[in-house]
Amino acid sequence: MRPNKYNYLLSIALVLVLLAASCKNTPDISTTKSAELGFVADSAMVVSAREEASNIGLDILKKGGNAFDAMIATDLALTVSYPFAGNIGGGGFMVYRTADGSTGALDYREKAPLAATKNMYLDKDGNVVKGKSTLGGLAVGVPGTVAGLFAVHKKLGSLPFSELIQPAIDLAKRGVVVTKKQAKRLSHYKKYFKEANQRSILLDKEWKEGDTIKYLDLAKTLERIRDNGRDEFYKGSTGQMLVSYLSEKGGIISMEDLEKYEAKWRKPIKFFYKDYEITSMTLPSSGGICMAQVLKSVAPYNIGQYPHNSVKYIQLLTEAERRAYADRAHYLGDIDFVNVPLDSLIASKYLKNRMADFSWDQATKSSDVSYGKIKGYESNETTHYSIVDKYGNAVAVTTTLNGAYGSKVYVEGGGFFLNNEMDDFSAKPGVPNMFGLVGAEANAIQPEKRMLSSMSPTIVQKKGKLVMVLGSPGGSTIITSVLQNILNVTEYKMGMQESVSQPRFHHQWLPDEIKMEPHGFDSITQKKLMDKGYKINESNSVVIGKVDAILVRNDGTLEGGADPRGDDTAVGY
Repeated sequence: MRPNKYNYLLSIALVLVLLAASCKNTPDISTTKSAELGFVADSAMVVSAREEASNIGLDILKKGGNAFDAMIATDLALTVSYPFAGNIGGGGFMVYRTADGSTGALDYREKAPLAATKNMYLDKDGNVVKGKSTLGGLAVGVPGTVAGLFAVHKKLGSLPFSELIQPAIDLAKRGVVVTKKQAKRLSHYKKYFKEANQRSILLDKEWKEGDTIKYLDLAKTLERIRDNGRDEFYKGSTGQMLVSYLSEKGGIISMEDLEKYEAKWRKPIKFFYKDYEITSMTLPSSGGICMAQVLKSVAPYNIGQYPHNSVKYIQLLTEAERRAYADRAHYLGDIDFVNVPLDSLIASKYLKNRMADFSWDQATKSSDVSYGKIKGYESNETTHYSIVDKYGNAVAVTTTLNGAYGSKVYVEGGGFFLNNEMDDFSAKPGVPNMFGLVGAEANAIQPEKRMLSSMSPTIVQKKGKLVMVLGSPGGSTIITSVLQNILNVTEYKMGMQESVSQPRFHHQWLPDEIKMEPHGFDSITQKKLMDKGYKINESNSVVIGKVDAILVRNDGTLEGGADPRGDDTAVGY
């Protein structure tokens, strides 16, 4: 009896020790709701839309490069492996936090060409011409990606640029294996390439899962940029090739447009949600402002008391989003061109007044919601990746061509797609763009103006310590995707992978409907919302964001959240 009793007590003791160790390593804000846990690394991590790009970024980190070096390498690798949105023919935004806790932002958003005019997409009767701002040469804004990458390298990089671009060149020559999801996308968009009268390697054959695509023209372009620097794209043969080809397709970008382009360092939007300090992108991205409006609007309600994705949770976020997007439509534009009341729009008193007519009993009609009254003024398809290095630097980058494969214009001989970012302007006040977003005079077309964006690369800190790095593609749904993931982690104690895998919903004022991911919300919840007057859109085409994020757990390890809606991958060491 004695040995058996001893073994029994020993077993109990071992179980208790293991439980204690497990509790010790489980942070307060991670992996407490389910067993779903993302990839965990001790020191550094990259999460992006493609495994090839994530691995290239990680290789740079392993060589001793910092997060900014990895940002450049990852971005260029996405140009090769993810032409759907990765680009040198588009633009984007970066929000960063250095190891000492300082933060900043870079704007390398596209600009309207010098020859652009306010009514360039209207017919003789003043109506918007369908497709003119989305398909073909006239839809293209002046690209900013290459300028952005060189600006990052000059200010924050540590390794030679040639070392950071070479992996993308090698990948382009070696080729990229087509995934199941990519094959489906290529098949779907082939008709649009043809409609834009484009010759592209993506049209060479019916690409299937497992095929390898080699991007040899793109490799040559990247080699020229490696050898000749930033000027190759904006003043050299690549820029001349771009301008010449674009003019054949009805575009209006000139060499002067390229030569005048500059990326801009900006002061990011900063605000608190309870104890969490959130740093996000400022204008011409609406992301940081709208996110601040929504999160600060719901904070007084202690939203965490309502079950996740319950009727009250959805209702409260929907009403805050409705009001924020109404303000977005009226007030927001490029701050180099319009005077935007940034401080007033995110002031607690203003937001309290905006929510004053909210009722739990009945949906507010968007037709009854206009922009808020300000007393005075003062000073989709996209991709996101998140990086944290061993030194403590963190980078959140969202970059885009706007629509899938942008304007569908593929620079012959250059091997890359150009954006259709001009559609993000208000072609006509009150008329929605391709994402259904309505704009006003603040976002009207002007030469050299940057079009309004929803991109929201974001960094979250608590008491000076890094908590999260995140962002998403998805057009107008970017903002709501990012803020819902912040709430998932901070209010519902989810881990990063669990959080990004959750079904999401979205409201943007107009159209007056709650978009819900198919099969993510039960019929009882939907019926209760409809009984209150909410319209539900659960069409099969709705995908709300594709979040790639990193969570710093309480034990100091990093958990990646790679969105299962795509081929996204988290890697680290």
